[in-house]
Amino acid sequence: MAEEKSAPKKEKPVKAAAVAGESKPAKAPKAKAPKADATAPAAEAPAATPVAHAPEAKAAPVELIGGVARQPTAEELLKEEIGTIKVRKAKGSKNVTSGVANVLASFNNTIVSITDHKGAVIAWSSAGKCNFRGSRKSTAYAAQIVAQDAARNAMSHGLKDVVIRISGPGLGRDSAVRALQAIGLEITSIIDVTPIPHNGCRPRKRRRV
Repeated sequence: MAEEKSAPKKEKPVKAAAVAGESKPAKAPKAKAPKADATAPAAEAPAATPVAHAPEAKAAPVELIGGVARQPTAEELLKEEIGTIKVRKAKGSKNVTSGVANVLASFNNTIVSITDHKGAVIAWSSAGKCNFRGSRKSTAYAAQIVAQDAARNAMSHGLKDVVIRISGPGLGRDSAVRALQAIGLEITSIIDVTPIPHNGCRPRKRRRV
């Protein structure tokens, strides 16, 4: 009887081992699946490397003038601020191709008037017309906006090249000239016509503060 009882005890561990042996091969394919996924990014990595080098090849060419890198023009510097230039021909177009741009840049205001060579005004603009108020009227930014507004109106009458006459010691002297050049007008000459006293009038008395 003791031998019969011991026989089934030996069979139980054999069955357990057989069950354990069946479960191990079932887990083996699950472990192989992530290994196949791990190799996938390695195959994709070489495909992404050529895209990273593409922008470097585009930025390489630089224009050289006499062995020196070309400097940006006023039109390129102000291109972002001016935006797209849309000029439509005016109904009563005066067909004036060349004219004179008179820039008055004082400490309090900026006025730009564009005339033909006889002195007839084609277009004009001022800081107040462009909605600048107070101390902002004499700033360099206001002069740029004013020059653009006057130039667009003049270009609708066919204006292409101008002679610039600058008057006054304000901050808008340089920015008005750059804006006229950047908008597409050809500048033939720049003349400073600021009046200078030659001991003609007696100066005002000294200010007491």
